[in-house]
Order: sequence, then structure tokens, then C-alpha cells
Amino acid sequence: MNAKPVDLRELSKEEITALVGELGEKPYRAKQVWEWLWKKHAPSIDAMSNLPKEFRTRLAEAAVLRPLTIAEEQKSTDGTIKCAFRTWDGHVVEGVLIPTEKRMTACVSCQIGCSLACEFCATGQLRRIRNLSAGEIVDQVVQVARMAMEHFGKPLTNIVYMGMGEPLLNYANLMRSTERINAADGLGMSYRRITVSTAGIAKQIRHLADDDAQFNLALSLHAPTDEKRSRLMPINDTNSIAELMDALRYYHRTTGRGVTFEYILFRDVNDTLEDARELVRLCSQLDAKVNLIEYNAVDGLSFQRSDPQQAVRFQQYMQDRGITARIRHSRGRDIDAACGQLANKNEPAAKGGERKLKPVSAQKP
Repeated sequence: MNAKPVDLRELSKEEITALVGELGEKPYRAKQVWEWLWKKHAPSIDAMSNLPKEFRTRLAEAAVLRPLTIAEEQKSTDGTIKCAFRTWDGHVVEGVLIPTEKRMTACVSCQIGCSLACEFCATGQLRRIRNLSAGEIVDQVVQVARMAMEHFGKPLTNIVYMGMGEPLLNYANLMRSTERINAADGLGMSYRRITVSTAGIAKQIRHLADDDAQFNLALSLHAPTDEKRSRLMPINDTNSIAELMDALRYYHRTTGRGVTFEYILFRDVNDTLEDARELVRLCSQLDAKVNLIEYNAVDGLSFQRSDPQQAVRFQQYMQDRGITARIRHSRGRDIDAACGQLANKNEPAAKGGERKLKPVSAQKP
């Protein structure tokens, strides 16, 4: 047995079977443990009630189970619910339930904080503390799904990796969490209902293609030229638009799947018809759709939302040239749950010292 307790959800099926064997139990007990971990989502080893008590005791001595717990819950006037989740090591990460007439969407985080420092994003003003495990990512989905049933009487329909952190910088746990969400002995949700949004890591986009990732891919583009995008997103300095487009073309050729560009409209920054023309040029190189997103104000940042009429003109310009472009209206702004607003401003994070850990940088709109 391991001298140091292992996290059960970090183990593969084969490793669980080996551990169960080391503890003197028959292989079928491993299947029971696996089901408790990924299908029944046991909050503790002791909660695995169909296992003999003596076995549970020995298992708890050899391994640990580290689920997220809800530290705080806020509900918006539009029904959006934001949760502060407490991790086993005392940190806080946020997830969101976004209810609409047709969908119940869970927005989940993949890192505690973020290292990319996008100029317009509240999460980018925090430091990255660590990656979330696959189990911690799945926990968010499970908890948000429960809220959907409790508050609205409806099951979860969609999952978006658009919360705190950059999914492709937590690649292994991203892939394992989506596999567990999709698996028949997991949550059993179709990959087509999962969307992963990246700020743009060209090497990892190619990796997704080589691994035949089945979920939907969205790229947070937010500007159509390197000059503008680098001012908004420092990651562009090492992953230029040309490099990203090359990686996305490879992804499209390899998988046959299209890509969605996420594009926040900032007043007098990236919302001109010239910007729209450049964006059409990029979209024409791929099977790409565009989500035009309303900017959500962040404390201390000077960016402003585009005028609604200008947003419609921008959208119409793209549609007239054959590009599917939809304006996405914000939800949960009053509780800082909208796109770009997750900043651990809740009480649990404030007490833990995780709020505003990095000063807001000088703006260059």
C-alpha cells in the first residue's frame, strides 16, 4: 500500500483494482468503488454504503476523497446562480448555473485563478494558484446540476468550460473530466453538449485534434489583428493570430468540426466595421461561427460596452457576408457571474486572501 494516502479520483480503473487487491478485497469491489466515485458522486469513503465497514476503514487509511463543497451561493434577478466552491486545501473557485427557456447550462472553472492576465477580465487580475483536478471539475458539474433540479426542476443540458482559468493549460484534467462527464459510468452527457473555450494555445489546439477531442471548441478571439489582440490579451504575444489560425485549420482538417469565435465588443476598441471586415476574413478561412458578447463591467477597468446599435451593425455586416454571428446577451451581471466577471469577490475568498491578489494593470484601450 502507498505510504501517503492517494486521492481515489486521481486513479484509473486499473489502479483502483490494484489498490483494492492490495487491501485484500475481490475485484468486484473495485467496480463498486468506481461507481461511487463517478456515478454516485460519494462525498466521502464512509458514504460508500454497500462496501463492508471494515473495508471502508482500510480504504480510508490508504486513500482520500476530496470533493468540492459549496461555500456560498448567490442568485441573480434573472435566475442565474453563482457558487463559490471550497477546495480540500482551502481555496475558492467559482461556477455558474445559467438558466434559459431552452437550456440549463453549467459554466465551470478549470483553475484556481488564472495566469493569462487578459486586460478586460476580472479573473485575469488574480494569480493562478493551481490546476483543478478532474474530480474537482466534475464536482462543479454535479453540484450545478443539482441546483438546476432544485431551483428549476430541469436537468442540466449543457456544460461550458468558460469559468476561471485556461482549460488548455490544464490539459490532462480537462480531457479526463470531459471523459468522465461523457462516460456511461459517469454523467452520461453527450460530448456535443460540452464546449471548451480557450484564450488560444496553438500547440494544445493541435493536441486536441491529434487526440480527436469530441467536445465543441471555442476560441476567445476578441480582436481581429495582432496589434489589437496583444493589447487585450498578452497570450497573443506567444500565440499570434496567424499561429492560431494555422492550428485551427489543422484542427478542422483533422476532426471535421467547426470552431466558434468568442468576440467581446468593446466600445471604440474592436467594434468598428473595419474590425468586422477583418473578422470576416478570419472566419472565411474556417468553418467558423461568431458569438458577439456584451462586455460586462469589471471594477477598476476602463473598458466599456459597445453601443447596442453598433453591435447590431457589426453583426449585420458579418451576416451579409455569409458569416453566422449571434449577439449573446449577458446574464448574472448583478452578482458578478457574467462572462469575464468571476473574480472571487465572495466572502469565502476574501477571508482566504484570494481576492484581488494582483493589482489591476494600466489600461490601454
